[in-house]
Amino acid sequence: MALRRDRRGRGPRGVIIPPTLPGGKTRSQRFDALVTQLAKKLTQIHPQVADFEFAVEDVPPSSPPPWNTQSPVLAKSFSPRRGSGLKTRIVLYRLPIVNRATVTELPALIADVMYEQVEGVLGEDPLF
Repeated sequence: MALRRDRRGRGPRGVIIPPTLPGGKTRSQRFDALVTQLAKKLTQIHPQVADFEFAVEDVPPSSPPPWNTQSPVLAKSFSPRRGSGLKTRIVLYRLPIVNRATVTELPALIADVMYEQVEGVLGEDPLF
């Protein structure tokens, strides 16, 4: 049984910020919440996006294929084969996106990356 440390006789340590408050969420949880919120908004604007899956990974694969000349990969879309029963998946890479924006610019950058990927899959601007 693990005991919580009672440091210097001041009583057991507790949670400083409860997880229900915004400060109690990790950076990755806040990023995931932004992606989920923007995916819902995008689905309302463009109904075809309801069939897409949005995923978040920390970093892109470490060994890109030789034909991939784009140096900073922020997101990637995967279209399934016909008849496979899978959905189109758009994967956003959290750390490359976060490293390119401040806290106030982050929602706009995520939206731009998501719109660009959806536009690439659909072949049209998703906002119109």
